[in-house]
Amino acid sequence: MDITIREIESKDYTSVTAIWRDVLGFLSVTDENVAKTYRKMKNDSRYNTFVADVDNTVVGFVTTVETLAVDYPNGYMKVNGLAVLPAFQHCGIGKMLMERVEKQASERKISMIGLASGFQRTDAHKFYEHLGYQKLSFWFRKKI
Repeated sequence: MDITIREIESKDYTSVTAIWRDVLGFLSVTDENVAKTYRKMKNDSRYNTFVADVDNTVVGFVTTVETLAVDYPNGYMKVNGLAVLPAFQHCGIGKMLMERVEKQASERKISMIGLASGFQRTDAHKFYEHLGYQKLSFWFRKKI
């Protein structure tokens, strides 16, 4: 299997939408809001999305944002989403996507990567811990 990790292109939006919905369960994600959001993100170097391409088919993605924090003077990178289609899980694709994020963080002199993962995603938690990520806190949110 030939796997390529590359930056997202507009032709990938529909595939990424399907993965957001089907793998991560975000049913409110639509082709329209994905395209609109990625067009905005494309013009801001703090945002990046990489896709895993197998034989010209997008089978996974990771999307990040670089942000500032007082306790991390060079900022940190937050993973906003990572998903791989079930048929391609356990093939090293998630690891390859995260390695690409770590490489970019290193290139930008960023010393920390953070992410949130839903309580129910216990397999994902094991995956992140296997890659060396520590479970340190709960993440809270409030819709406004």
